[in-house]
Amino acid sequence: MEELDYWRLCDELNIVQAALLVVGEDPSCAEYIEDQDVQNRPKGYEAAKTAICSGLKHYIRYEKEFSENQADEEHLGMEYSIQSNTTQADDNYFVSLFNRSIAGTLVPQPEFDMNGNNLGFIEGTIDVYKSTVSADSLKQWLRLKGFKTGFFFPKPVETTDFLDPLNPRYAPKLAAAVKAWQAVTDAGKKSPKQALDKWLREHATEFGLTNDEGNPIEQAIEECSKVANWNTKGGATKTPS
Repeated sequence: MEELDYWRLCDELNIVQAALLVVGEDPSCAEYIEDQDVQNRPKGYEAAKTAICSGLKHYIRYEKEFSENQADEEHLGMEYSIQSNTTQADDNYFVSLFNRSIAGTLVPQPEFDMNGNNLGFIEGTIDVYKSTVSADSLKQWLRLKGFKTGFFFPKPVETTDFLDPLNPRYAPKLAAAVKAWQAVTDAGKKSPKQALDKWLREHATEFGLTNDEGNPIEQAIEECSKVANWNTKGGATKTPS
């Protein structure tokens, strides 16, 4: 195992470490990178750092907007929420935004006077050493940006890439059919079709197979279970004699 591989154990990274890993550099030298002249820093580092900072800022802003939206809905009362589709639409909207940002904790840069006294934080800035990002969220964001190689993607893309919701050619019904086929290994006393239908209904939300009320769309469930059904003759799976 290479020394760099041990960084895969980290669930969180500061922005400097994350940017260095994105460009394929060892974060062990992170402490000294910002002290170097820009032209002496690793190639691509400045761009990666700037992009990660932007992704984190977006996340913090969306998180604030989401909290404010939740507070507004609570203020309006449950009766309003139940009688409209606003809540579900808003939740889907924010999930989409969060997927396009980088989760983490933003810490502004401190400000000091000439005597070294701390004057607080400078609004709108980011302390790239104290601010952290989630490694999983960073990886998801990179994939959305088209990155599929490098430190965060040690394995080549496999055929299961079609199960990735961030894949530009992701097909929810295809993914649902495959996942159902993988999950239902033993139909028990049910027919495979019945067992697949049950699993798909229970997981319909994960694949967007629900209507505005959050109920499974029966036509979509039927289409997926037909594809996944290995016993097209019907009936329960026969027990080997």
